[in-house]
Amino acid sequence: MKLSSIYLVFFMLVLASCQNDNTTLIIEQQKEAKKKEVIFNNINRGWVFNIAPVESLTQSRINSWMEWRNFLTEINQKPKSTIGAFQKKSKALSVKVMDLNNNIPLEFNKPQVKARIAVVTTKIKSLDLFIHLNQIPDAKVVKLIGEINMEVEYLQLQMEEIVKRSLIPREDGEPDMMSMKDSTRAVPSTNIDPDLE
Repeated sequence: MKLSSIYLVFFMLVLASCQNDNTTLIIEQQKEAKKKEVIFNNINRGWVFNIAPVESLTQSRINSWMEWRNFLTEINQKPKSTIGAFQKKSKALSVKVMDLNNNIPLEFNKPQVKARIAVVTTKIKSLDLFIHLNQIPDAKVVKLIGEINMEVEYLQLQMEEIVKRSLIPREDGEPDMMSMKDSTRAVPSTNIDPDLE
C-alpha cells in the first residue's frame, strides 16, 4: 500500500511538472512570436530604397547595361508578407549586385565605378548576412538599407561625373600631351650614348 501511494505521489508530481513545462513553453513561444512580429514591422517600415533617376544623358548611356536595369528593378520591388520574403529579397539582391560587374559599358568601365560597385556589393552582402541570422538585428538591417541608398546614389553620381567630363571639349594636342604624361606609355629615348651601354 505504501509503495502504491508513493507511486501515486510521484506520478502526480511528474504530471504537475509536465503541465508547468507546457505552460512555460507556450509563454516562451508567445514571447518569441511577439518579438519576431516587432522585428518584421521594424524591417517592413525601414525597407525603403529611394533610388533617384539619373540625368537623361547618363540614362541614355547606361540603357544597354542590362545588369544595372535588372538590379534597379530588383531593388525597387518591396517584399510584403513575412520575414522570409525579406530574406529571399536580400538573397536576390546580392546575386543581382554581383552581376553588376558584368558587361559594364566601356565608358563606365573605370576603377572609380568598379570601386563604387564594390562598396554597394559589400553593403548588400552585409544586409543579406544580418537578415539571415537567427536573432535578426532589425536596427542594423534598417541602418544598412539607408547606407545602401547612399552608396547607390554615389555610384550614380560617379557615372554622371564621367558623362559630364566626356562632354568637355579637348584642346588641340591635348590627347597627345595626356598620353605623354602617362608613364606606362613612355617611349624610351633613341639617342642613347653608346659609351653608356
